[in-house]
Amino acid sequence: MNISFYGAAGTTTGSRHLIEINGKRILLDCGLYQGHREEAYDINKHFAFEPSQLDAVILSHAHIDHSGNLPHLTRRGYRGNIFATPATRDLCQIMLADSARIQESDLAYANRKRERKGLPAFHPLYTEIDAEKCLRQFVTFDYHRPMMVADGVTVTFIDAGHILGSAQVILDLHEFSTGLKRRLLFSGDIGRGTNDILRDPEYAENIDAIIMESTYGGREHEPNTDTREALCRILNEALQKHGKVIIPAFAVERTQQLLVVLHELFSENRIPDVPVYVDSPLAISATEVFRLHPECFNADVYEKLFEKGNPFGFDSLTMVRQARDSKRLNGLEGPFIIIAASGMCEAGRVLHHLKNNVADPATTVLFVGYCAEHTLGWKLRSGHREVNIFGEPHHVRASIEILDSLSGHADHSELLDWFSRTSGSRSHVWLVHGEPDRSAALAAAMREKFPETVTEVAVKDSTIAW
Repeated sequence: MNISFYGAAGTTTGSRHLIEINGKRILLDCGLYQGHREEAYDINKHFAFEPSQLDAVILSHAHIDHSGNLPHLTRRGYRGNIFATPATRDLCQIMLADSARIQESDLAYANRKRERKGLPAFHPLYTEIDAEKCLRQFVTFDYHRPMMVADGVTVTFIDAGHILGSAQVILDLHEFSTGLKRRLLFSGDIGRGTNDILRDPEYAENIDAIIMESTYGGREHEPNTDTREALCRILNEALQKHGKVIIPAFAVERTQQLLVVLHELFSENRIPDVPVYVDSPLAISATEVFRLHPECFNADVYEKLFEKGNPFGFDSLTMVRQARDSKRLNGLEGPFIIIAASGMCEAGRVLHHLKNNVADPATTVLFVGYCAEHTLGWKLRSGHREVNIFGEPHHVRASIEILDSLSGHADHSELLDWFSRTSGSRSHVWLVHGEPDRSAALAAAMREKFPETVTEVAVKDSTIAW
């Protein structure tokens, strides 16, 4: 059996791992690489394998860095099943269409510049129609329901606690040529536990080897118990300036998590009663999908849904779908809060809010999630005093705040704890989905704490025999 790492190796985006066994080829995730436009376009355009020769695709969750290249895969000739949880499929229905629209808009801007330079135009990897057609190939099954996906390969999903419907993927593998039966775990992205909406990550049993994420290797979040205190402090200080609080947030999971927490803080009179605007059509649609999948909620939110109604809404909340209403926010005086996608500030309406407000000292920009290296969000988080937005330089005078305790990713200690609770021989671990220094930090800790396990950092475009 061979495992090839074609994405999210040496970086956090573009998750794509290929399993070859019994003459079958099974792809784990098919995400978009996110980074510099031209580099990302080239990486996403080319597959290191022939899509039509794949036998199955297994999707861990709906985030675009894990699912976003699926319509391109099917457009290029993949005709097999895409296996996922029901909630993941429903989120992909809105997220893949949104990804197609963003590509079209983003490339239209880039192509105007390329035309002036005499360079050939970029073309979107896929259209909204391609995204819709891709969804017809999804086959869904819930947690703890084993599904045979290829000869000698049975898949079981267990809860990853990362976003709605997110799964750890257990592959029970029977290699016919040797008679070997082994159990491989693909972690997907592991949540922190004690999430405001979701259940805690589960722990797999009898695992022989793991393809394991390492996003926050070497880094610790604030304790979850401090989240509300920290958010209260940041918001109270920011709103005292009578300015705007701009929260770049992933449309899926982070926005809904913020709404649940803000609902509680307003109810408890712990922050000023100011308007809150969710300025993201995708986030609004995602919130509607969340309400369709109470099977993913933790016990507290599950009970609130049935006893008190909508846990994601409150009186001062306005959902902004139309672009014209989004533009009107620029003319409003603060204080108020805007939650807008994208979380990494690479696309979406948050770019317009940053363009109009990042130079204003009364503005606070609050980051509540991970930003990949070289993205605009990463530059702002890293303290850059001048950034380019829509190709133009802007001085950063706004206050920049970071609250990583809301992160959907387990931190260094939580990853080690998750591994320790996963049972079995765990003879090999390949670390993926991490910047090089993060993966290296986690690898060093793994080797020290679990010397019986061979821990390696996966290398992009490499193949290992197992």
